[in-house]
Amino acid sequence: MSEKQEEKKVGFFQRTKRNLKMSFNEFKKVHWPTKKELLTYTGVVLLSVAVIALMIWVVDSALGALFGLIL
Repeated sequence: MSEKQEEKKVGFFQRTKRNLKMSFNEFKKVHWPTKKELLTYTGVVLLSVAVIALMIWVVDSALGALFGLIL
C-alpha cells in the first residue's frame, strides 16, 4: 500500500490526537518571556500606540483647520 492510502485509513480521532501532540511539542519549544520582559514589551507597545495616536490627532487637527480656512 502506498503512504497516501495508509494516511486515508487513519481515523479522525487518531489524526486529532497526533495533531494535538505535535501542537504541544511546538509549545514546549516556544521561548516564553519573563515577567520583566513582558512588562517591557507591553510598555513599548503602549508607548508606540500613544505616539501614533498623537501623530494622527495632530495631522487631523491641522487638516481640519486648513479645510476650515478654505471652506
